[in-house]
Amino acid sequence: MLASLLLLLAGFCLLQRNLWRACQGFVAFALLMSLAWLVLGSPWLALAEALLGALLTGGTLLWTLRGRGALPRLEPVDKTPRRARLSAPVRWLLILGWLGLSSIALLMLLGLDALRLPTSISTLLAATGVLIMGLGLWAFSAQRHLLRRLLAFNLLGSGVFLLLAGLAAPAPVPIAEVRALIFIGLVVALLGSVLGAALLLRLHAQASQVTLNAVLGSGLSTSTQ
Repeated sequence: MLASLLLLLAGFCLLQRNLWRACQGFVAFALLMSLAWLVLGSPWLALAEALLGALLTGGTLLWTLRGRGALPRLEPVDKTPRRARLSAPVRWLLILGWLGLSSIALLMLLGLDALRLPTSISTLLAATGVLIMGLGLWAFSAQRHLLRRLLAFNLLGSGVFLLLAGLAAPAPVPIAEVRALIFIGLVVALLGSVLGAALLLRLHAQASQVTLNAVLGSGLSTSTQ
């Protein structure tokens, strides 16, 4: 049930074009991740996820939509045109290839017994992490709105954290080191979200853009002239 809810919330965040709802969905996802850390026996990591992920990172993403002072408010709905359909098969091929290689590596580490039911909660969450990583990669490559890319960036990181925690549980590696690595990852994700939100607001204020395509295109045309 926990793995299913994590996947559903991740998909909701990445597919929702209403940015308010997408960011609120991310806050709910981060709180559910806190529950996952409790299930895996890491109460202090659950607290860090609630504070750094749900409160600070989620609050930063919601704050980005409001604007402050001279920074204009972003549109609450993503109205950017979708990418060309011709590039979609290439993106899906790369993502499916990456998921296939990750699954093979997972089976090599855990063995074929991981496929037999009932499986352990750590193995199930590790597999869920791989799927969330795939969703994050797809969203980051397919979506153009920079706030939605920030969401994809954070969800991709959460998938990596779940995979690391799931692999560390049955493997002979120091659990404390893995948990410390995940905590550092949460801090880096928060700092990256704050920096990305600030750059997005500045870009929107100066160029009225929420994507990089128009800015890069104008820069290339100017250099050509």
